[in-house]
Amino acid sequence: MLQILVVLLVIWLVLVLLGFVIKGLFWLAVIGIVLFIATAAVGWVRRKAMSK
Repeated sequence: MLQILVVLLVIWLVLVLLGFVIKGLFWLAVIGIVLFIATAAVGWVRRKAMSK
């Protein structure tokens, strides 16, 4: 499960970088940032739950 979250974080990071590099795709950067934060939050919550 952790590997899937890491892969998703990397994908969202690539989308953010592409969105900032290509001016016309600024919306892609915004979506990438939102998805990156959401995935990181889910991973953090699941990791805390598993450690208990």
